[in-house]
Amino acid sequence: MNGIPKRVLGGTGLQTTVIGFGALEIGRDWGVGSPQERRRPDEAEAGETLRGVLDLGVNVIDTASAYHKSEERIGESLHDRRGEFILATKCGEHNREPDTYYDFSYAAIRDSIRTSLRLLRTSVIDVLQIHFGPDPERVLADGGCLRAMKEARAAGQVRFLGASVSGTVLDRCIDSGDFDVVQVAYSLLNHTDEGRIAKAHARGVGVLIRSGLAGGWLTSRALRMSRDERPAGVTTLFELCNGDAELVTALALQFLTRNDGVSSILIGSKSSENVRNAIRLVSTPLESGLLDRAVELTRYSGKP
Repeated sequence: MNGIPKRVLGGTGLQTTVIGFGALEIGRDWGVGSPQERRRPDEAEAGETLRGVLDLGVNVIDTASAYHKSEERIGESLHDRRGEFILATKCGEHNREPDTYYDFSYAAIRDSIRTSLRLLRTSVIDVLQIHFGPDPERVLADGGCLRAMKEARAAGQVRFLGASVSGTVLDRCIDSGDFDVVQVAYSLLNHTDEGRIAKAHARGVGVLIRSGLAGGWLTSRALRMSRDERPAGVTTLFELCNGDAELVTALALQFLTRNDGVSSILIGSKSSENVRNAIRLVSTPLESGLLDRAVELTRYSGKP
């Protein structure tokens, strides 16, 4: 497999592989499908996936306290390979397995950063992002969360600050100048923040993409669900591709990479083979005009 193309992460100077790894599913039950399909892997399987992702050349791993065992498993499996990847995690939504809870107070964020460093078995987090909850405007107005993050950066515990956010609060984060990176939900099924991604790029803010495959709806998993269960636009895309799930995934990935503002697409999976497949499909040749047709068919279909 050829090397994965890299892009600069905004003004950070970091070079990110255009395919990154979202470590939600290796730590928390998640995804589309049956309870068995949604269940997280065991410890050994999670470690195999994490090491396999690095072996593929992926150099971005994104996690969060809210992903239950994800931080701990990254620390256990990859502490001896820490120099091989850019490590991003999040604060504000905290682990209380099997649930999570929100606390954006200064003390809670300060303590959560310490916990993340311990679980991840690292001395520094490359990108620390706010994991916004139901009232993001209040989080920014209160200021305690950002103050704790900035203090951690000044102490050398964190290199760059980010926010996982959407909508008008994304505008505010970009405009504030406080954030080096934003993480945005964006896909063929959800074009909502496309203009804001362009603005972030123009301002030198790096952009990580979450839900680029719409939580699995733009993969073969969608074929196991009935037409009535699928979000708007999914059936249309599969019809356009004559039921070829790999072609749908290739369209979804190349829709993202043709946007110059996108730094890295976080592929969430329990298996490194799915990441390998994404690396292949992101550069698979497409029939001329097919991606443009897919974009037009989904632009006004709404998001899942």
